[in-house]
Amino acid sequence: MKKLAMLTGGGDCPGLNAVIRAVTRKALLEGYDVIGFKNGWAGVIKGDFIPLNRERVSGILHLGGTILGTSRTNPTEEQIEAIIRTLKGLEVSTLIAIGGDDTLSVASRLHKRGVPVIGVPKTIDNDIDGTDQTFGFDTAVNIATEAIDRLHSTAEAHSRALVVEVMGRQAGWIALWSGIAGGADVVLLPEFPMSVTEVCKFIKARQASGKNFSIIAVAEGFTLEGHEVLQTQALDSFGHARLGGIGEVLCKEIEKATGIESRVVVLGYIQRGGTPSAYDRVLGTRYGVKAVELAVSGHSGKMVSLRGTDVTSIDLDTVITEAIDKKTGKLKLRLRNRCVTKELYDVARAFFG
Repeated sequence: MKKLAMLTGGGDCPGLNAVIRAVTRKALLEGYDVIGFKNGWAGVIKGDFIPLNRERVSGILHLGGTILGTSRTNPTEEQIEAIIRTLKGLEVSTLIAIGGDDTLSVASRLHKRGVPVIGVPKTIDNDIDGTDQTFGFDTAVNIATEAIDRLHSTAEAHSRALVVEVMGRQAGWIALWSGIAGGADVVLLPEFPMSVTEVCKFIKARQASGKNFSIIAVAEGFTLEGHEVLQTQALDSFGHARLGGIGEVLCKEIEKATGIESRVVVLGYIQRGGTPSAYDRVLGTRYGVKAVELAVSGHSGKMVSLRGTDVTSIDLDTVITEAIDKKTGKLKLRLRNRCVTKELYDVARAFFG
């Protein structure tokens, strides 16, 4: 009997269990055995897996996180060989890698070595090129929007400027959507730099018009006067900077420039925790079913993709590019970033101040 394997890598994300459930159920219908590697690429390197059947994936659709566990393991060349040996030893016909930039770049490396692999794009950041939306994004936006909704009353009651820092790395999708939906007075994105002086002009204009409070939504990757704000100078295993703290820095600058009492709210991991939205459950399910269909048809090196309302696929190679690893200084494979367009940002700008 043929065997499908899957893994979930990188940060946890609402909808992962929906994908796991869909892959398992669809593969079983197609006559495949199914296994799930534990803790991302670390599990494949070690050969650590669990068999998956209807009973194991029953009741997980609405759960956050991932029943397989996850990690940010960046395999070395030696570990890539170990992964290949594991898959051959277990007679895996196709590996379905569910993850974001880092997970899918490793999947691309395996595909180039002749390993049958299908990618499923996952990130709350919605920043993967080649697909219109990633699952997990809708849930994150809903959580951030609710937070902004709730903060309006506090900001107004205390006549404060509240800075709401959301996730997104170098892409401002969460800040944009939640900022528009939540009625933020200024939305700050990595794609469109803005000086503190410009930000404060909007806040002062509100004050002059009789508005005693302001809500500022800012993406964690927003650069202040051309500089990223980092939690620490240390990089993660994939050479990524650890972003965070822009909200606190911006808050202090706003209070100093305007004299308006300012506070920061950092939503952090709450954006990607807990129950996925109905949309993310459905999108994750559609992605999982499509991934199995691709595997059954003998495809490899494909990434499941949403185009409009259709779930289709594209070649992983078309969304992979080379970048300099900040840790090693060497070239590495990366997924191209999907950034917010000026047209969309102009929609938000129409409501600034």
